[in-house]
Amino acid sequence: MDIKEKLAKLEEIMDLDEGTLRPEMALEDIEEWDSLAALSYVVMMADDFGKTIPGPQVRAFKTVQDILDTMEK
Repeated sequence: MDIKEKLAKLEEIMDLDEGTLRPEMALEDIEEWDSLAALSYVVMMADDFGKTIPGPQVRAFKTVQDILDTMEK
């Protein structure tokens, strides 16, 4: 899965238009990155990547790139 596909998955989770997110964006500046988006991310990781992501790891994310770095099989 390339970075464009990963960003598309995150944009879908956050209900954003395609092409909105960039890796260097700070999550605190993205209004749509909220507890529901974080929960959707955890479920997506389990379903699509077979990974369990603990809450403290999710809360430690600062940028979109931090999330992208976890999206490997």
